[in-house]
Amino acid sequence: MGELRVLELYSGIGGMHYALKESGLPAQVVAAVDINTVANKIYKHNFPDTALWNKTIEGITLDDFNELNFDLLLMSPPCQPFTRIGIQGDVADSRTKSFLYILDLLPRLCRPPRFILLENVKGFESSTARERLVKTLTECGYTFQEIMVSPTAVGIPNSRLRYFLIARIPSENTSTLTPSKIADVFPVPAETDSFTYPTILSPACEAASRPAEEAQEAPYLYKLETALDAQRKKSQNSCLSVGQIQDFLEPQLEVNLEQYLLSSKVLLRYGRILDIVRPTCRRSVCFTKGYGRYVQGTGSVLQGCTETELETVFTDLDQCSEEEKLQRLSKLKLRYFTPREVANLMGFPQTFCFPEQISTIQQYRVLGNSLNVVVVARLLQLLVS
Repeated sequence: MGELRVLELYSGIGGMHYALKESGLPAQVVAAVDINTVANKIYKHNFPDTALWNKTIEGITLDDFNELNFDLLLMSPPCQPFTRIGIQGDVADSRTKSFLYILDLLPRLCRPPRFILLENVKGFESSTARERLVKTLTECGYTFQEIMVSPTAVGIPNSRLRYFLIARIPSENTSTLTPSKIADVFPVPAETDSFTYPTILSPACEAASRPAEEAQEAPYLYKLETALDAQRKKSQNSCLSVGQIQDFLEPQLEVNLEQYLLSSKVLLRYGRILDIVRPTCRRSVCFTKGYGRYVQGTGSVLQGCTETELETVFTDLDQCSEEEKLQRLSKLKLRYFTPREVANLMGFPQTFCFPEQISTIQQYRVLGNSLNVVVVARLLQLLVS
């Protein structure tokens, strides 16, 4: 196979581009497209030689797409219309307009791309947008496979369950993707030129890749979590095929960690609902764009002092005075993960960096909008194999 010409839509900070490099495939990104000015500064900082178009996708004409003559289309359309905590506007949400525009153009291209990879949030799989995507791909002669997978599948201790679709136009020398049910493990090529789906994760690891769906009606323990929550975390931490958090941390001598400590106000207000992990843990919850600004549901925090047991801090905490509560909670030395550490847990290589003018909050925000590089690299290898 010669060098692939790649078009990267919704390019963000370059997660897809890094995944392409990680995959080892011979490829050149002929154009990247995004309208987020902060993300574009970061992308250009890391990929100065790539043509970056700061324009809406609807502003790119059919002729423009044809001139790019691309073999592989990478895209991660806006997820807000499909998130479970949003209003789930689906195709009625104006933010799906650009994606529907792509689906309209795809059959009219002079030479449709041989390969397509799409990423989105859990919830996209049951959307009307997904139905239109599948219909368009089928009419254009693509075969495809849908996969729902989390970074724990590649040994990374972070839960970020995402929907992926890989599609290709089959030829005599390529295997056929089978559009059956949505897989929850990585397909692997079989000798029959089809794909099989072995269980490559233990039940404990698999639990880390998706949130618990069971009703949480059990009584709380010393912290605001049930016995089921505690058991699930214990199972995740026992999964030896997943790395430990400490493998993804910055060397303490190279960064001032004091600035990342949780404030007294945050400790007192949110202490009992924080998702707290230790360096030896093999789990962390998904980091969102609100990390560092909001606390609840935006990502895990790290326990800096591991000599202190959580149970001794949180047992009967509500019966303590505010001063004693703060004394107890402060012993844990809880801190946010640094942006570099979040990037590490999202599979970004050490060569990835931020321009100096990008604030810490902006760094968290764009990382929360990005994807896991290693997961996408594995899917690209599978797609083009």
